[in-house]
Amino acid sequence: MIIIPHKAKQFLLVILKLLIVTIAITYIYHELNHKKIDWFLFSKYITWKQCIILILFSSSNWFLEILKWQNLVSYFKRISILQSLQQTLGSLTSSIFTPNRIGEYVAKAFYYPKKETKKILFLNFISNTSQMFVTCFFGIIGIILYQLKTTQTLFWFSIKIKTTYLIVFIIITIAFFIFFKFKKIRFYGFTIQKFWSKCKRFPKTILITNFQLSILRYLIFSHQFYYLLLIFQCEINYSSALSIIFMMYLFASILPSIHIMDVAVKGSVAVYLFGKFGIEEWKIILITFIMWFFNLVFPVLIGSYFVLQFKPKKT
Repeated sequence: MIIIPHKAKQFLLVILKLLIVTIAITYIYHELNHKKIDWFLFSKYITWKQCIILILFSSSNWFLEILKWQNLVSYFKRISILQSLQQTLGSLTSSIFTPNRIGEYVAKAFYYPKKETKKILFLNFISNTSQMFVTCFFGIIGIILYQLKTTQTLFWFSIKIKTTYLIVFIIITIAFFIFFKFKKIRFYGFTIQKFWSKCKRFPKTILITNFQLSILRYLIFSHQFYYLLLIFQCEINYSSALSIIFMMYLFASILPSIHIMDVAVKGSVAVYLFGKFGIEEWKIILITFIMWFFNLVFPVLIGSYFVLQFKPKKT
């Protein structure tokens, strides 16, 4: 077994941190320079006051995510808001190039002793699963509202609703099949059976708080999108807009993607759905870009600082 000297480990860690930050910032710079964004239209529609409101939306969004992580970690350890901020945004920056935030599982584990790794993986899974559950719940509501808005007759509405119920039933059936068929297969040291057992023993107060924060976070970034629709004078009523926003986040969450492609995935889904209501494509593309900029670019830049300041925990 090859033993790496301590100084060599420190040097490799510095190189790794610089590499992560350099790649993240280079990507953001590339996106800002190569996206076909009409900055004149941006400045025409969005004032400084509206920019501040958008920043408040995004800050609230990530503050709730920080509270979620602090709440979950309280299962075995108390951490401050600042520590939760460092771990949440630092792991976001580190996982920017990994599919469906997989890198976040590993990145957060580095902030804790090696013996706590399984706990961190478990808590991170709960955090992401609860957010996904909320997305699916509101997404189904969005589908029902959308069918109600776009269906002319009660008969076809009934058919579409029954089809929606059938799809949900099939998904639930598949989930149960996977649970019972593969419950002994290991993933990150867990079996599905063991994970379910741990969930049942997990403190209910922490789980309830986690779901409440997930719902609040979802409603905040959904209404941030709606606020941008108002800014760009999109002619669509509140219920129709929310139904499409809910559907958009559901479909975008189901499609496998990485953080850096998130804007493209959400943008293409949004353009298609809002196009059904006659909203101009350029407005939706610009709104999706602004959402990406405020909710990913800013946090990644802040997270880059925390990545550079990172010091691994001793085992």
